[in-house]
Amino acid sequence: MSESGKNRRDRAAAARNAAQSQERRRERMVRLIGAVTVVVVVVGIIAVALLARGSSESTSVSQPTVNPDAALPAGVLGADSEHAFGVLYGSASADAPVLEVWEDFQCPACASVEELNGAGIAALAEEGTVQLIWRPATFLDRVNEGRDASVANSSTRATAAWGCAMDAGKTREFHDAIYANQPAEEGDGWVDDQFIALAESSGITGADLETFTSCVADGTYLDWAASSGATFTTSGIGGTPFGVLDGVEVPTQTLADDAALRALISGEAPVDEADAS
Repeated sequence: MSESGKNRRDRAAAARNAAQSQERRRERMVRLIGAVTVVVVVVGIIAVALLARGSSESTSVSQPTVNPDAALPAGVLGADSEHAFGVLYGSASADAPVLEVWEDFQCPACASVEELNGAGIAALAEEGTVQLIWRPATFLDRVNEGRDASVANSSTRATAAWGCAMDAGKTREFHDAIYANQPAEEGDGWVDDQFIALAESSGITGADLETFTSCVADGTYLDWAASSGATFTTSGIGGTPFGVLDGVEVPTQTLADDAALRALISGEAPVDEADAS
């Protein structure tokens, strides 16, 4: 065999090997891209599913229903109100802007807003700048599923206990105490004895504490809590916290910032500007 013929064959073999190697690399890249695409799609589906679970989607936990005849705590709006089952708080006149805050006592993001600007939101109501309406949601009761029965439906039970505290004149105090004592792990919930301890720390004592304890034990306001939860479920709101100022959504970052929220209410910062901040 001539040297030139051998070189040609060697070059041809090298070219074939290079082409085969390149094809294998291409196939590996195709498989890798396909795998990454699948992961991205799955993550997207999971994210959408998690968001949906925080809305009105049915779960294995029984869904709350509206009872128009539910017993209502002091200061709670009736079933026929535009803000049905909401907690009206503060001293504002009827022509003041309406600030609604949808929240779930088991919601960590709600606790964060409360920590950052809960006092500011309450102050707006107490000074008469807004009509503050707290709107209780209870969709996170699903996180208690499978836990000890004593903490089942903790969002509903906490809301009902809050109603008992309203009758004792401690609306804000008990509301704040619940968030300040939200369990570190979502789903741990509260037992009734914890509500009683929180009532005491909120300043409910003596005969009022006895009445509160009976109110919790009897489940006096469970129907109200469930009715408010059902109203949230049918509202189309995707999750909590969710603020609304005169019917227009308030960005969560604005709700959590006293200066930004006051600027929005005063008209110094339109909602679209606040949303972009």
